[in-house]
Amino acid sequence: MGEKESETAPIWGRTRQSENNNIHPMDVESSALSEQHRSQNRSRGSSYEERGRGVKEFRSWFSWLIPCFVIANVVVFVITMYVNNCPKKSGDCFAGFLGRFSFQSTRENPLLGPSSLTLRTMGGLDVKKVVEGDEGWRLLSCNWLHGGVVHLLVNMLTLLFIGMRMEREFGFIRIGLLYLISGFGGSILSALFLRSNISVGASGAVFGLLGGMLSEIFINWTIYTNKVVTIITLVLIVAVNLGLGVLPGVDNFAHIGGFATGFLLGFVLLIRPHYGWINQRSDPAAKPHKYNICQAILWTVSLLLLLGWFIAGLISLFNNVDGNKHCSWCHYLSCVPTSRWSCNREPASCTTTQLGNQLSMTCLRNGKSGSYILANPSDSRINSLCVQLCR
Repeated sequence: MGEKESETAPIWGRTRQSENNNIHPMDVESSALSEQHRSQNRSRGSSYEERGRGVKEFRSWFSWLIPCFVIANVVVFVITMYVNNCPKKSGDCFAGFLGRFSFQSTRENPLLGPSSLTLRTMGGLDVKKVVEGDEGWRLLSCNWLHGGVVHLLVNMLTLLFIGMRMEREFGFIRIGLLYLISGFGGSILSALFLRSNISVGASGAVFGLLGGMLSEIFINWTIYTNKVVTIITLVLIVAVNLGLGVLPGVDNFAHIGGFATGFLLGFVLLIRPHYGWINQRSDPAAKPHKYNICQAILWTVSLLLLLGWFIAGLISLFNNVDGNKHCSWCHYLSCVPTSRWSCNREPASCTTTQLGNQLSMTCLRNGKSGSYILANPSDSRINSLCVQLCR
């Protein structure tokens, strides 16, 4: 979001020119007074932000919360890799020189990160555990976990680029709420449609910030120039990112849910006084309303829709409603199958037989079989081999 410019209509009238070329003393005095008057009015006709000084909605903030969010995400990822302990639990690791912090094999996790079993243990979004295990906290915890270094890097760079700018404009409370609630909304939609996979990542929350940026332009329409260009740019950015979400392995439902939640929440949290109120607030004779009727309507409708979405979504989720049964085409929003990839999101499941030091395994999804020389393999190691076999 760039710095805002304002369309300040001149509050002084056009001066009349003398009908002849004769200069009189009165004309000189009048001209001097007129120039002084114009100078004063130019000062009063300064930018919208300058006239908004002293109004809490236009306070300039120091951005500290978003960097803290980034640090927290990085710390959680380091802890996750410590718990993962690939050399001990799996054995087949990438970047083994990192020791305990080495990554799972790229055949298992191409994002350079932990195993799915570790992500589930650390609080990844597992619908079965949320609904049947009363672990609703996973709807929040999954937003602080990431599938790998690549996943973490993309999300955190985007969060810094967008979030810090927004926090400077709107403050840590509003942007913090926008981020957290958007992530929660993304988790709800993801849980309703992705029933069998583990979902992690801050993408839903980041998309919520993009949604808030867009709705903020609409609700504060009177204070912006180049509105159409800004809107088109934002829409293109969102469309490209949502388009990439139809690739396999990406939870686009979290993106869509986060964006929609952030879009509605932006109308509620990021509202600012309209242009007319700022212009007239110092005039004792004028008593304009701080927000115009359009802003009031958008604020009210958005709040009602937001509450309705959370109530309906949570009730459906905890009643174990499968969104795919009520929307036969919605799965295409998250993955479009092609000749190059499959959209089968069923988790890897294998049958195993242990005879002495030989482990025989068969993937139930594709029928592939494999034999491994392993004595007393851990659950993590078996899960890792199953994931690789089912790819």
